[in-house]
Amino acid sequence: MIGAIAGDIIGSVYERQHIKSKDFPLFQPGCTFTDDTVLTVAVADAILHDRPYLDAVLKFGRRYPHAGYGGTFIRWLREENPQPYNSWGNGSAMRASPIGFAFSTVEEVLGQAKLSAEISHNHPEGIKGAQAAALAVFLARRGHQKEEIRARLAAEFAYDLSRTVDDIRPVYAFDVSCQGSVPEAIIAFLDADSYEDAVRNAVSLGGDSDTLACIAGGIAEAFYGEVPPEIQKKVQSYLPPDLWQVTESFYRQFK
Repeated sequence: MIGAIAGDIIGSVYERQHIKSKDFPLFQPGCTFTDDTVLTVAVADAILHDRPYLDAVLKFGRRYPHAGYGGTFIRWLREENPQPYNSWGNGSAMRASPIGFAFSTVEEVLGQAKLSAEISHNHPEGIKGAQAAALAVFLARRGHQKEEIRARLAAEFAYDLSRTVDDIRPVYAFDVSCQGSVPEAIIAFLDADSYEDAVRNAVSLGGDSDTLACIAGGIAEAFYGEVPPEIQKKVQSYLPPDLWQVTESFYRQFK
């Protein structure tokens, strides 16, 4: 989960100023946590306290109303009784990594990812994106090799994971759909040789960089193990105490 949050912070400055290079400083002026972090923490908090995903997402989303949500999600947050709005956006996938860390079977991971997504993103692609992101974390954490992960996700979700980062980068553009960003984030992980390399791959695609790096970073943390200590310290320095408290508690319980 720390890996997902670090990816969000690192990618935040490139969401509107896209780059097509892996050569950039990881943390720099302008970096910040975004809605990806807030909602990832919300999902983790729901798991830690066994509360409905809806309650936790509303709690944290309303506490941080200016974190960079999409317009429809902002309106959803403000509603008295918010209902799902058939979204296929990658907001469902960016918040799903804690599920892959916390649950112990494929069936649980897929079921919980669906529950976490459908409170807002109940379009089949929105649900599929959350399930793919969470299952990738689960498989990586359980010691599956990259080719096993690639084959399982491609078969389960009909994603084209045969491409490489170098194939994608020249023609890729900003895309907030699950179907247009989750496979690319997974490939950023599959093509990497370290946690940091996965995040650099994701940002270098030149798309929705904070979300791509959030998804790739969560999977990479699960695969490579602990996020480098210097990156963990930077994450803590960017987060308010309440977000860090949940992050740290979740890490201690599920590392």
